[in-house]
Amino acid sequence: MIKAILIVAGVAVGLFALSFLVYFFNLDMKLTAALAPLFEKHYDKIDRDKHL
Repeated sequence: MIKAILIVAGVAVGLFALSFLVYFFNLDMKLTAALAPLFEKHYDKIDRDKHL
């Protein structure tokens, strides 16, 4: 039982450390900026209704 609690606590600490690194280095916005050209390319291909 203690071993299971230690494993759960270790996973929780690991996930906290990972989320802290993402926050500290602003990695989510860096990933979004890197993927923006792909998203814009896809968005530009979408047919639009040009009637007002």
